[in-house]
Amino acid sequence: MADAESGMASGAERLIARAYIEALEQVDEVDEIRLRLLDSAYEQFCRMGIQRSTMEDVARRAEVSRITVYRRFATKDTLVEQVILREFRRYFDQFLVDIRQARTVSDRVVMGFVSSLRAIRGNPLIGGMLATDPDLLVSILMRDEGRTVAAVRQFVAGQLRREQGAGNIGAGVDTDMVAELMVRVCASFLAIPSQLIDLDDETQLTSLAERFLVPMLEAPA
Repeated sequence: MADAESGMASGAERLIARAYIEALEQVDEVDEIRLRLLDSAYEQFCRMGIQRSTMEDVARRAEVSRITVYRRFATKDTLVEQVILREFRRYFDQFLVDIRQARTVSDRVVMGFVSSLRAIRGNPLIGGMLATDPDLLVSILMRDEGRTVAAVRQFVAGQLRREQGAGNIGAGVDTDMVAELMVRVCASFLAIPSQLIDLDDETQLTSLAERFLVPMLEAPA
């Protein structure tokens, strides 16, 4: 089990974990040039896509030299990682705000589900890929052998274990399996359009979570 957990410590997992910790600690950027580059890279990626964008494009949009970009970000992959990290940070910021409004663990599950779909679909970078090129996003997730999905699952499982430790979920609930199913339900709605569920209708999403996700919190008989 320890070896399996160690093997999951992928780049995607570390990225999401760091974003979550920074959201909790309210870490702020202080390097104005770095902030400008991240803003410019985000705008460039949203407009032209990550694959078609270059470091020179980002430098031009930020109105700095190419050398300045490379001083802050050694490679394009590093820049992309930092842009994605900031988007995860923004997502977790909103997620933490949303679940604080909930009074029960059931409410937190429902709010988390609805908030996640709303935040990801509403994100100009990720939501744009879902709208214009969902196959590319799916292929990226498949190429990393499920590590990104596994990282999100571990985050959700961690939240469920906290609820379990507080006595809000029965000891017999398999938090890892419940988290796996919840994440895959969410991911499938994002990747594959539904003819039954309107993802823009929060009332429908709330009802869906109450009927099918909340019962997962009950221990088997």
